Amino acid sequence: MPDTTTRWTPPAGTLIGMVHVDALPGTPRSERSVRDIAQRAGAESRTLATAGFDAIIIENMHDAPYLRGEVGPEIVSAMTACALSVRDAAPELPLGVQILAGANRAALAVAHASGASFIRAENFVFAHVADEGLMPEADAGPLLRYRGMIGAEHVAVFADLKKKHAAHAITGDVSLAETARAAHFCGADGVIVTGASTGEPTGVDDLTSAADASPLPVLAGSGVTEWSVKEQLTACRAVIVGSALKHDGDWRNPVDPSRAAGFVRAARA
Repeated sequence: MPDTTTRWTPPAGTLIGMVHVDALPGTPRSERSVRDIAQRAGAESRTLATAGFDAIIIENMHDAPYLRGEVGPEIVSAMTACALSVRDAAPELPLGVQILAGANRAALAVAHASGASFIRAENFVFAHVADEGLMPEADAGPLLRYRGMIGAEHVAVFADLKKKHAAHAITGDVSLAETARAAHFCGADGVIVTGASTGEPTGVDDLTSAADASPLPVLAGSGVTEWSVKEQLTACRAVIVGSALKHDGDWRNPVDPSRAAGFVRAARA
């Protein structure tokens, strides 16, 4: 059972498997009941645990197009059901939660209610323009105050830097390194670096830049494959893997047990 009294820090070489939960109630692609969605999330988590992953994160990526910064109670309750199903399926592994787009306080509430260890937070520092529109206000201040208010201080916050699926011209004069330093200053527990979009490789130079800029653990958040994972782990503490584990390498598909096992073998080789 993961420790829920202190904040989790990923050890060097940590492999975090992504479970993209099916479209949730009220979203355009919703087709399944919450019970079915939660059961499938649990089953995929067991597959990842059996393959040898060190942690799991759940995300509502099938809910596109996303709301900006806020979601309804139907999303929070469904994600909590999924998180609890994953905890039951893989109780030994730390669990993370992300709720798109930028619904960081909702993710924190789900994590706290389900005993999860961390959240992935968008828009933690600075502003950017995402698919959903302008994300005008950094969330660090409200989010960390909310964490204290609900008694969730044990939940770590891993903040995306210049995140994927977004334009960053508005902060074009702020480097990735400076963004990492700002995240550290504002109280993040780790930072996540990505490529331009889901499945796009994370640059090793970007990982190194973020790692050199602050003492926070750096996680690669997109595009990691069994062929690149060893190189990525020379430059960061942990990798979050989704597309490479799915049937045909497509994030929309279920986890492929053979791909998941092959990824772990490649990383541990």
